[in-house]
Amino acid sequence: MFFARTLRCARKETKMLNRIREKYTLPGMIICSAGLAVMAVLYVLWFADTGTSAWGRLSALASAALFVAVCLRFVPGWMRFWSPGAYADAERVDGEPARIRLKIFAGVLLWCLALFVFIYIIYLLSGRGRSWTDYRDFWLCLDSGHYVDIARDWYLSEGIRDRLVQLVFLPGYPIAIRLMNYLIGDYVVSGLLVSWLSLAAAGSVTYSLLRLDYSHEQSLRAVKYLCIIPGVFFFIAPMSESLFLLLSVGCVYLARRGKVGLGCLLGAYAAFTRSLGLMLFVPVCMELVHEAVDAPHGQRRLGRFLWLLLIPAGFAAYCFINWQVSGNPFQYMVYQREHWGQELGLFFNTAAYQLDNVIACWPGNITNLLGLWLPNVVFDFAALAVMVYAAKKMRPGYVAWFIAYYFVAIGATWLLSAPRYMISLLPFFLGVSLIANTPKKDKILTIVCGILSVCYAIMFVLRWQVW
Repeated sequence: MFFARTLRCARKETKMLNRIREKYTLPGMIICSAGLAVMAVLYVLWFADTGTSAWGRLSALASAALFVAVCLRFVPGWMRFWSPGAYADAERVDGEPARIRLKIFAGVLLWCLALFVFIYIIYLLSGRGRSWTDYRDFWLCLDSGHYVDIARDWYLSEGIRDRLVQLVFLPGYPIAIRLMNYLIGDYVVSGLLVSWLSLAAAGSVTYSLLRLDYSHEQSLRAVKYLCIIPGVFFFIAPMSESLFLLLSVGCVYLARRGKVGLGCLLGAYAAFTRSLGLMLFVPVCMELVHEAVDAPHGQRRLGRFLWLLLIPAGFAAYCFINWQVSGNPFQYMVYQREHWGQELGLFFNTAAYQLDNVIACWPGNITNLLGLWLPNVVFDFAALAVMVYAAKKMRPGYVAWFIAYYFVAIGATWLLSAPRYMISLLPFFLGVSLIANTPKKDKILTIVCGILSVCYAIMFVLRWQVW
């Protein structure tokens, strides 16, 4: 009996090892082992020096574990992606009617109007005001007022500190507002229109990009979740989320279609709009390496990699503006640290202090709990959980993009805007749509997203510390 059990266990272990060998090549296993070691060291060093609670430390451990799981699921696909002929290239859809994209553009634009009206109804019911001027000024909240100030007055080198620190907000979106204002004559309305048109275009480009790898139905489903994901109202506000999303998906789409130079130009403007645009370097580089490895030797165009330099050049232009205004090309970092207490840290530390804040707010401070800290914690973990599931069903370049983006975005030492950061990332809402791969799952997730979106929008109107 004992020997029979031992034999069965040995067979199970052998099968498991064989499955591991099938998934992970030797280089892949080395990369995974090195990554696990680095993550373990980072966590141990953080654990020894942190002042968070036991619950916070458990939250950090769970965050680190989920992140590692995403990375482990990414590595085998990455190895295949950079192996000659081992990964099927994208299906070209040049012949697909343009009217589908136009319908998506028009549909998303109408959706923006519907959201605007819906929030106006909530606004009226809340008793906060009735006139158009009141509702217009309502949208000068969060970072919107800063963007409008920059669009109207540019950056200030002297004056009150609240205006000086606006240097931390990148100029890509304010410039778009200023250009629109030449036609509209109202900076707030111009900001709203830039955001709406950007989201409509982003929906159309997202569909086009996803059609390279997925069916018509799957691509439309991803656009749907983009439009109903909790926090979607950020997209229609005078803030940079919609424009950043458009530039990001446009950059990747053009790179996928072989127009790397144009794609990297959009990537440069994305990095000129938000610092996280620098992360576009990752998916574009992934695609270029795949293209170079998979092409016959005589057709490899390694000079195309030089286009990648445009992406950091966009952010360098922003640093130049910092130097012009303040004399320091990195003055934005000084203002971020001094005014907002924000520096680059470890993403699992974010999970720790955010959960500590959730616990601290219960039950005495419901507005901060439900409006601020709980949505941040939920999005921190939801993004990782979604990617653990979807990583194998997603193009490796998109997974790499998520890993780099998440590490930097969620690593901020005083993060208040995890929902805004995550909804602006293609792999996240694409991952949500991949989970909804049956009619039943799609229906359930649609209802859940719809309910949460409504609740979150109400908290936004009531000013429950939604950032």
